[in-house]
Amino acid sequence: MLYWLHEYFNINILGYLSIRAGISFFLALLFTLVFLPIFIRWAQRTSSVQPINEWAPDRHKEKASTPTMGGIVFITATIIASLLSINFSNLYAVGAILTLVLFTLIGFQDDFAKIRKNQNLAGLKARTKFLLQIISALVIAAFLCFVADFNTDFYVPFFKHPLIDMGAGSLLLWIIVIVGTSNAVNLTDGLDGLATVPSIIALLTLGIIIYAIGNIKISAYLLLPHFNIGEVIIIASALSGSLFAFLWHNCHPAEVFMGDSGSLAIGAFLAYLAIISKSEVLLILIGSIFVIETLSVILQVGSFKLRKKRIFLMAPIHHHFEMKNWAENKIIVRFWIIAILSNLLALISLKIR
Repeated sequence: MLYWLHEYFNINILGYLSIRAGISFFLALLFTLVFLPIFIRWAQRTSSVQPINEWAPDRHKEKASTPTMGGIVFITATIIASLLSINFSNLYAVGAILTLVLFTLIGFQDDFAKIRKNQNLAGLKARTKFLLQIISALVIAAFLCFVADFNTDFYVPFFKHPLIDMGAGSLLLWIIVIVGTSNAVNLTDGLDGLATVPSIIALLTLGIIIYAIGNIKISAYLLLPHFNIGEVIIIASALSGSLFAFLWHNCHPAEVFMGDSGSLAIGAFLAYLAIISKSEVLLILIGSIFVIETLSVILQVGSFKLRKKRIFLMAPIHHHFEMKNWAENKIIVRFWIIAILSNLLALISLKIR
């Protein structure tokens, strides 16, 4: 709508990405602040609360009455704010919306199944959930490759030129990145606000990279590839705004959890941003907390299967520190600090080519 006002009524200020990104940020923030408390009250009345895994640390038992599926609210707020602000002719912005919708639907099915069964996180079967993620990631990758005709060159940090043109092989890479990041954020969402702030920081970093790549002068100065992806920062900005509002209720002690509805969608969206900004490798640094959490699970499972010994007291690694009697706030804030520092390093690397 805002871009339509710019085109048909010659309101030049609405043609600027920065203005529409700012408006979408505050629209999503406002929508989430208004509707999330309503959702929390509804979830409490209907017992739409977070089932607690029997293997979780004992302190998690007190969270059993906390509403879940808050992701439905902030993702919906993000989509509405974005639809009011974006230029619909930009296929990359359409792809971003598609990513949020598909993975929110998967997360909602999983959350709803958990609430309905209310038995030790018994949501969708792992195989079913994984298959749905792969299918959704394939749809997104195919959209980029065959509809948006997106560049298939593979870039690595510190190099001016692409390493290789992956061609159709990009589909496989993009599917792995999307599914992997989606599950990584999902694993991280285990403490109050733990996944929320690193997600906001990652959105900010990827938003800066996307703005630079979408701007012909800045991309030339930084020796970055140039694609017409700038419109996507409006959606990234909207998601940041809605997450800030969500954090108001998700900080310790949490009044609501995002659930898979939120974490799967956030992870997939971060992967989408990394793909269109040619930052698939840099995403390891940008999403360092998500990578650490995922590696801790892989190492724990691998070690137990091969050596019958555990590396950590419990995985993901935030549970390890809980078992060592670290205060929950201490774990959360320290992980936030790591996320901030790693993203600063990621931004610094842009100039080193």
